[in-house]
Amino acid sequence: MSEKHIVVQGATCKCKFSVEPKVDKLKVKSQTKHYANDKDGSKKLIASDKDIGQTLEKNTFGKCKMQPAGNDYLPCQAVITKWGGFFEEMTLSNKGKPLLEDSKGTCPMGAPDCIEITKHGQVTEPSKQNFKKANPMVHNLINPMVDVRDMYKKEAKHKGIDFNDN
Repeated sequence: MSEKHIVVQGATCKCKFSVEPKVDKLKVKSQTKHYANDKDGSKKLIASDKDIGQTLEKNTFGKCKMQPAGNDYLPCQAVITKWGGFFEEMTLSNKGKPLLEDSKGTCPMGAPDCIEITKHGQVTEPSKQNFKKANPMVHNLINPMVDVRDMYKKEAKHKGIDFNDN
């Protein structure tokens, strides 16, 4: 993978010691200032290595293989003690380093790096600028029903014309 995405609020995580492959969503609690992939700056907070403790929505991945109880397993209580594999070259205002999509978390019940990020949380949101820079030939191959060049032609304005039936 040549490009790694920064992890934002709503990213999904899973634990390799979960009995059923359940996921939970990451909640950013360590800062409220830095956003990514959010034009309004209100939803997608950047996750950092300071987001530790109970920082997931449900704080569980189901039953934990590391906690056997007879012929079943005890429920997982996801507590992240540290993150590894974060972006070293950037520091947020909370002194944290942004998490990347291949960052791994450690839980006190599992081994190091047992929690992984399955989806980084960013969503593609095209803007007017992206649309203007789109190559019309490529766009027409993808969507032949719409010719983007027609969308940029100015509409004729009919000023001063009176359409009375008299």
